[in-house]
Parts: sequence; C-alpha cells; structure tokens
Amino acid sequence: MASAAKAGFASAVGHLILNYGNGRKPLIPRWNPTIGQQSTQHPQMTRPSNDLQQISALTLEHYNQRAEDFRNGTSSHDVSQNIAALLDHIEAQPPFTILDFGCGPGRDLRTFTTLGHVAIGLDGAARFAEMARTDTGCEVWQQDFLDLDLPDGRFDGVFANASLFHVPSRELPRVLQHIHATLKPGGVLFSSNPRGRNEEGWNHGRYGAYHDLEAWRARMVEAGFLELGHYYRPAGLPREQQPWLASVWRRPALQETGRIPHE
Repeated sequence: MASAAKAGFASAVGHLILNYGNGRKPLIPRWNPTIGQQSTQHPQMTRPSNDLQQISALTLEHYNQRAEDFRNGTSSHDVSQNIAALLDHIEAQPPFTILDFGCGPGRDLRTFTTLGHVAIGLDGAARFAEMARTDTGCEVWQQDFLDLDLPDGRFDGVFANASLFHVPSRELPRVLQHIHATLKPGGVLFSSNPRGRNEEGWNHGRYGAYHDLEAWRARMVEAGFLELGHYYRPAGLPREQQPWLASVWRRPALQETGRIPHE
C-alpha cells in the first residue's frame, strides 16, 4: 500500500474509532482514551511478549486506571448490528442465556436484559466488573481471559465484542476451546475485533493481536466452530474505512458435521 494510502487509512480508522467504535477501542491508530484525542503520530507496536502474566496484568491495569473514562467514552456506541447478528442466529427458544465475554462497564449486558434475555458478564478488569454489577444488576464474573473457569454447556450465545483481540495468538486456541465448551450444542459465538495483517504486540499499555479473515477463520475452524457469516464495520463504507471484522460461529449440534458454508 502506498504511503499516502496508509496515512489516509490510519486517519479514517481514527475517525471511525471515535464515532463508531465497538466498545473496547482498538489499539491502532494511536489513541489517548483519557483525554479522548487521537494523536497524529503513527502507532509503534512493540514486539510480542512471552510473559503471559505480564500481558494480563498490564492490559488489565490499563483498563482499571481508565475505567470511568472508558465508560463515558463508549456508553453511546451503537453495536445493535452486532447484537442482532448474535441473537438472529440462535436457534433455541427465548429467553436466551448469554455470556457477554469482555463486558466492560456493562453497556451490552443492559441491552440483552432489556430484550428479555438472561445475561451474565465476564471481564478481567476489577473496576469493569464492579461497574457492570452496579449498573445492570446482572451477575458478573471477574475472570482473566487467560485463566478461565467456565461451566460446560451453559450458554445459548457468547458475545465477544471487541475483546478476543487481547488474547495472544498462541493462547487463542485454548481460550476458544473454553468458549466452545461453555456453549450449548448448537450455541452461537459472535466475535468482533480490529482487523490487521496478523501482527501482535504492545501499544500504549495494552496487548493486541490483529488477525485477517483467513487467519481468524482458520483459528475458529480449528477450535471446532462452524462459520455462519462475517461482515466488516462500520456498515456502508469502503473496505479501507472498515477497521472491524465481525464474525458469527456455531458450536455444532450433535448431528452437524464440520462443513464450512461458502458465501
């Protein structure tokens, strides 16, 4: 990509994060969540870390220190397209039992509850878990993504909105196995992440891994999921102005095979 095009893409992504973000802001381009301003400098992502404890501790501390600013900055973000993508693919009888994986301060927990479903939140950041419990009245589990303890076959759907990109790529298969197991047979996983070229590393205190569609698809299929569909966000814009990759997946029911549908 030419340098001018890259600069244009970075500028567009920054604008989209501010106005259309999925909730947990992506780490590209450089962003100051405390004062809500985008830097004109290009992001400099450092090399991947081999210390999983450090990855969790520093990323969670970043969110804990900025929890109030994060809540104020994301409370009005419209993710109705993503919520509908999950709910429309669940084949069970409502109300559904939903795990909001990476629930943050609880914005989407409130939406699921308002729609009549039973929503449980999960977040590794202590401040987010506290906020979500207080603001929604929902049950919220404080669990590190890299140290999950989930019940088997509990959920009709898992809503992983702007959360799984914080999982280091080498740990992703294990985390996806936990999510697969906590879904009921036939249950649905929705995932939305900032897309990239399969790079990962540190950026301003948070760890992120940025997959393209083919790499993400390979990870999901390896974990035993069936693809139901994918799309890019925000809707209605040129692809270069759509930094988010959203996808919907099913844990096969007992009679289903591993066939992947073609679009």
